[in-house]
Amino acid sequence: MANCNAGTRIALATVAVLFAVASAIAAIDVAIDLDKSFDFGSAKTWAWRPDGPGDVKMARTADDDPEAMRVRVEPVIVDAVTTELSRRGLQATTSSPDVLVTYYLLLTNTMSSQELGQFLPATTQWGVPPFPAATQSLEIMNQGSLVLDVSANGRVVWRGVAKAKIKMDIDEKRRQALIREAVRDLLRRYPGD
Repeated sequence: MANCNAGTRIALATVAVLFAVASAIAAIDVAIDLDKSFDFGSAKTWAWRPDGPGDVKMARTADDDPEAMRVRVEPVIVDAVTTELSRRGLQATTSSPDVLVTYYLLLTNTMSSQELGQFLPATTQWGVPPFPAATQSLEIMNQGSLVLDVSANGRVVWRGVAKAKIKMDIDEKRRQALIREAVRDLLRRYPGD
């Protein structure tokens, strides 16, 4: 890289950053479900549920502190949802909203394993001698899901779920950026005008 000029170095750095961001975004799986009988076009105002914007549920270790995590992430989620719903044409209100919004942040561990011979057929016609099953691959990851519920008249009319594997050593700015991207991806799929 010593032979590269400044323009080439900037271009390479930009490509590296874009690749890193694209990798992070691609790692978020988004799914939605909605009530097709609800008229989303008629909903013009929204508010958080009366008893608070949401909940954090954690099932990773005995030392988990959902309240400390809520204090840490709720301002980011609230700001991101407020921004994205405003972009979708919904106005925040405190009296008689058309829809109520609730978030749920679910933090758990997931595990997957593979055993030697797991993908071979159950017959020995392939000439593979029988062997005892032995774990050849084991992956334990922290999994996070952000659920956004939009309800009207006491029932959920739209639900979006964003799931991602979470790296524990990720810095706070990147974590906040991922939360904002998850909210943006979810609410981009919210129907309306």
